[in-house]
Amino acid sequence: MIDFVATFITFFAVVDPIGTVPVFIAVTKQFDPKAQRRIALLATLTAAAILLFFVIAGEFILAAMSIPLAAFQVAGGAVLFLFALTMIFGESKPDEEIRLLADHRETAVFPLAVPSLASPGAILAAVLLTENARYNLSQQAQTFGVLLAVLLVAYLLMLMAGLINRWIGQSGARVVSKVMGLILASVAVTNLLEGIKSYFGIA
Repeated sequence: MIDFVATFITFFAVVDPIGTVPVFIAVTKQFDPKAQRRIALLATLTAAAILLFFVIAGEFILAAMSIPLAAFQVAGGAVLFLFALTMIFGESKPDEEIRLLADHRETAVFPLAVPSLASPGAILAAVLLTENARYNLSQQAQTFGVLLAVLLVAYLLMLMAGLINRWIGQSGARVVSKVMGLILASVAVTNLLEGIKSYFGIA
């Protein structure tokens, strides 16, 4: 059985449902409430499908390219760490993705599903936390179930976006994003060290 709490916190950090709320508000402000609900559902389902694809096929893609999973862990840990640093010291998630919206004028799929929900960090975490050599099929299913629970939280928060925005505002979302960045940095270092230990066979 997996550690449900640790897995939930990890996925909550990389998906950052609270940081998605300002992005959702910016994306959907020109739509009526019914259309906003459809956009929230489509974004959530699209993100789930993308992440499921990488849970199932991620390791096979690596194997086809002759990339050992330990190397992916090290690279993934490094990328996650850099991603976490941008959350802490750079533009917060809401700021960055609202800026992307201004450039591309997309709705549910971009930037909501990608990169807001199914972010590069979420994809990396999904692959690393469902490693075939470390987790059996039941554990992988449990991990994906936890990921779906985080996406469900994101969906519910999008449905309550107006209320949440009045409560915490965009500045509050920035603070949450930076705290999630700090948690993600710790997860990234753990993955990097695990990859090094696995690659060099360190007990």
